[in-house]
Amino acid sequence: MRPRAAPVPDTVSESGLTTAGRAVRWATSRLGAAGVPSPRVDAEVLLAHALGVDRSEARRLAVLDRVLPDGAADRFAADVARRGAREPLQHLTGVAAFRHLELAVGPGVFVPRPETEQVAQAAIDEAARVVAREGTAVVVDLCTGSGAIALAVATEVPGARVHAVELDAAAHGWAARNVAAATGDGADAVVRLLRGDARTALRELDGTVDVVVSNPPYVPPGAVPRDPEVADHDPAVALYGLGDDGLEVPRGVTAAAERLLRPGGLYVMEHAEVQAAAARAMVAGTGGFGPASTHDDLAGRPRMVVARRSDGASGNLAAQPDDRPGAGRTVTD
Repeated sequence: MRPRAAPVPDTVSESGLTTAGRAVRWATSRLGAAGVPSPRVDAEVLLAHALGVDRSEARRLAVLDRVLPDGAADRFAADVARRGAREPLQHLTGVAAFRHLELAVGPGVFVPRPETEQVAQAAIDEAARVVAREGTAVVVDLCTGSGAIALAVATEVPGARVHAVELDAAAHGWAARNVAAATGDGADAVVRLLRGDARTALRELDGTVDVVVSNPPYVPPGAVPRDPEVADHDPAVALYGLGDDGLEVPRGVTAAAERLLRPGGLYVMEHAEVQAAAARAMVAGTGGFGPASTHDDLAGRPRMVVARRSDGASGNLAAQPDDRPGAGRTVTD
């Protein structure tokens, strides 16, 4: 018969946190009581951070119930308390996973989300097609934040020349740090990073860009996010898109995409699930794109608008649906 686990103490001092197994059980209990959505995972990640190992090693140490080294228990307990107060896990560890990347993040920059990986995928697929055909591709990431999408394209598509624009000083600083980390010693930066207004930046590239991709702020002013990690810690400038519908900033980004893209170039923009029809109408309203389509994220939610820059001489070019397995449905008007 499997032995019953010892009761989890209610306080740090009572537990002692002397072993990895005890520490994970204690933290899982505390984080679950605080409403953290994934308490066991977060407990393992925080233990890994305190020990300076990866999560799989932390999990192994917890299973074996190994004794914690000096100082680790105090670091772990302090981080658990902060996570229980709903500080983002990524702020505590200092990193966020995005596709194959590990990005530096912290206060002042939007923490990249898994759903945005599908937006990056659409840009990556198009950039790869252009590189296969032309030998190179020009990609612009507007409102780059931490640099997640730009770096995903640059590191996954050899031959892509990627430009990224961010206006906010704090976010630009995080992006610069991530670009530097992804660039080899003495090499040219994998992404050309510019601090500037997405609506007016990179005019020297007008009409020459193959892909414009963006995850701009788009939350309507009255739609305060439910999760404390988002509402209390993600910068408001990265969340709220202004205007009654939250699409004032996206409208400026869309106008910039129309200006930057060559005929046939692809525009990809993330939006809220409830904004699908409005985002398609926004793109159509510029007059410079072919029919806009809505693509789903991996959870089956309509989360991005896709359109191709039209060519006045040859007519509109329709957005091509993504036919990869699991890409989701495509909706057009």
